[in-house]
Amino acid sequence: MLTLPRRALLVASLLLPLASLPLHAQTIDTAQWVIEADEARALLASGALLLDTRGQDLKDAQPLPGSVPVVWQDFTNSDLPNKGQLLADDAVLTEKLRALGVSTAVPVIAVADTAQGWGEDGRIVWTLRTLGHEQAFLVNGGIAALLAGGDLAVAPVAVPGDFTVARTDAYEVTKEELVTLIDKPDVVILDTREPREFAGETPYGETRGGHVPGAKHIFYKDLVGADGKVLAGDALKARLTELGVGEGTQVVSYCTGGIRSGFVTAVLNDAGVKARNYAGSMWEWSAADPATYPLVTN
Repeated sequence: MLTLPRRALLVASLLLPLASLPLHAQTIDTAQWVIEADEARALLASGALLLDTRGQDLKDAQPLPGSVPVVWQDFTNSDLPNKGQLLADDAVLTEKLRALGVSTAVPVIAVADTAQGWGEDGRIVWTLRTLGHEQAFLVNGGIAALLAGGDLAVAPVAVPGDFTVARTDAYEVTKEELVTLIDKPDVVILDTREPREFAGETPYGETRGGHVPGAKHIFYKDLVGADGKVLAGDALKARLTELGVGEGTQVVSYCTGGIRSGFVTAVLNDAGVKARNYAGSMWEWSAADPATYPLVTN
């Protein structure tokens, strides 16, 4: 049986003191990756950093007041087929994150448009966690939920921040490792793309079509309910059981460039699942030697 975060209890116990305590005095459950809007608002009022990750969606909207706009491409290679991969130079990444105001002891709240976006908030949270920041969170329900509470009170953060990248492989997998995990017991590989992509279409610049052998399909938004919030409780347990995910299962997710699968990785880790993201995803895999990195369409 999977152990799911008890968000309602946690928010009820933390919300009142959060707004009045300095960040260094607050108790924040870093096992959470997804937090409720009320908890996010309290953290922001106390000095957390707000990242507006909507990217292309910001062409028609202004960044949230007090937020720092950021896109996932700021931290990746610029060209295909390596566009989904994080930059290899930790010093460059450290400089980029400090320029945003990222500090080690300051929580980071990422928001996006859950209904219209691509899971960018999850990708940014995954990026920060992979680079060693243990207090990175996305808001359950996205920007709509965050704004439903009225005007935001966002305390200013120090710029530059003091964060230094210290990578972990706990949340990331390479193509070289992924190919060894195919058909392994207690490993579930999730293809989080659209059904047409899973079936072999290549709408986003992939070199070849198809999916990793043995991968199970779940469109990333299938983990989000009609209210824009992540499935929880029995609904989430049932969905994961359908995919063969149980206690002790290792999950590896991929998509086209590791964005949608980054969101899924955040949601699953929040649910207590050992989940990793293949950031190179289909852009990288489909450009590699077919004999070593096969794709199937059945």
